[in-house]
Amino acid sequence: MKNALLLTILMLTTSIGWTQSKIIYEEFESVKLDQTRKLKIQLPRDYEENTEKNYPIVLVLDANYLFEPVAGNVDYFSYWEDMPESIVIGIMQGDDRYDDCGYDDITFFPEDRSADFFEFIGLELMPYVDQNFRTAQFVIAVGHDFSANYLNYFLFKDPPLFNGYICLSPDLAPLMDERLPERIPEINSKIYYYLGTGTDDIQDLMQISEELNEILSPLSSDNFEYYYDNFDGATHYSLVGRGIPSALEKIFQVYRPISKREFDEVLLKLDTPVHQYLVDKYSTIKELFGIDNDVRINDFIATGTAAEKLKQWESLKAIADMARKQYPDTVLGDYFLARYYEEMGQPKRAMRTYQGAYNKEEVDFITVDLMLDKAEKIKEDFGY
Repeated sequence: MKNALLLTILMLTTSIGWTQSKIIYEEFESVKLDQTRKLKIQLPRDYEENTEKNYPIVLVLDANYLFEPVAGNVDYFSYWEDMPESIVIGIMQGDDRYDDCGYDDITFFPEDRSADFFEFIGLELMPYVDQNFRTAQFVIAVGHDFSANYLNYFLFKDPPLFNGYICLSPDLAPLMDERLPERIPEINSKIYYYLGTGTDDIQDLMQISEELNEILSPLSSDNFEYYYDNFDGATHYSLVGRGIPSALEKIFQVYRPISKREFDEVLLKLDTPVHQYLVDKYSTIKELFGIDNDVRINDFIATGTAAEKLKQWESLKAIADMARKQYPDTVLGDYFLARYYEEMGQPKRAMRTYQGAYNKEEVDFITVDLMLDKAEKIKEDFGY
């Protein structure tokens, strides 16, 4: 009995492990730093199964305490498809953070050890990650106070090393507030920049963030997506727990499934073809994040329903054709195609399309019974 119980526990533990993200600990021999650096790496849940899939990178400085909140949120958001599954790379710094993220007293740019750390990230670590893991060409970096300021230096690299910057309560170097508004308009690539503080943050740092927000807000443009939060009651450390999910939600908003709000406030107000909105959404995802995703069933249903409400029948047919191609074993595309035939005055074709889906997989509200009921109603109405 005891052995049977142990076996059951082992099997349960193993099965749970299959569905969890994988954590890897590595020691990286850095030539630039002339020392070994410890890395903590979280791989996505399906990394070993989906061998053709590439993943964005989330690089975490101060990983001694930032890795877990970042990795946990990345895993949670990606599980619900609010962001792409991503590889999280954490650099363990500890007390080295002050040397790693320091700057020259005259130029206020990295010097000596901090310049070496800059090259370690750009010339050693990131190439190593790209060579040893399946990466998409989209990288977000996360930092807090000293390391948040340090992230800004990568904006002065041409092109910038990172696509996204999550700066939590940055302890800015002198002149950084003057240099950023000069540099940012010169950057030609798409940049996502998140700045977070709290009302109970260290007073000087909260003031720095508030003043920086006033400087960066006017710079928001098609190339510079800027976001800011000042969390009520958040301290210097508790703001991390609120800033990370807020930043990920904002940066990846275009990636998320179409929400009810997007349906009501965007789709139903379109004066352009609804199917083009769907095509553009996934083209943008591919362009920004380097990910060639299939269209979600949720997004087919949302755009198909919107096309019906707006009476965009040709757009509905285009959505039906895409859905039939992508999900041929489901009723999804057949339903919208049949609705198109109904509105085009082709009841017999609509009836046959509804009937043809009797042995296919149901999707959301589109059940086999619904399809057959619609076919039967057409049959009764037209005497077929």
